[in-house]
Amino acid sequence: MSRKKKQDEKRATADSAGANDEPSRGFTEEERAAMKERARELKAEKRGGSRTDRRAAGEAEVLAKIAEMEDEDRAMAERLHALVRATAPELSPKTWYGMPAYARGKDVVCFFQSARKFKSRYATLGFSDKASLDEGSMWPTAFALQAWTPAVEERVAALVERALGEE
Repeated sequence: MSRKKKQDEKRATADSAGANDEPSRGFTEEERAAMKERARELKAEKRGGSRTDRRAAGEAEVLAKIAEMEDEDRAMAERLHALVRATAPELSPKTWYGMPAYARGKDVVCFFQSARKFKSRYATLGFSDKASLDEGSMWPTAFALQAWTPAVEERVAALVERALGEE
């Protein structure tokens, strides 16, 4: 049997036997959707416009993404949005991989990932490497959110303020 024929047989056997038994090693549907959203965001950024126009467009996109969320996540995202706008008005709202995010210039500082975004059991408040949260040799950059309470709001406000510290 030729080498090519053996390879074809192995491939056919692998395709039919157990192809559905093993989890895919590729991107999930949610990950592919996030990448497509990011590509769209980058194209929109290239189009430019005035800073005021970009900020207004970013605000509208963030509010639209928040409106699409399920009740619990939407309530937390709305509170986070209000908190960031009050605590750090210098941050511009924008979407980042389809998630509400807040940026200094073009650099995302923090973002909100709904629990449903990647089928997680909790929402996430994340900070990028542009956030000044450094604390020794190790520090958290993402926080699980299951409910928005006064204590959570106080802690998030402190984190956002700290994230804007001197770079």
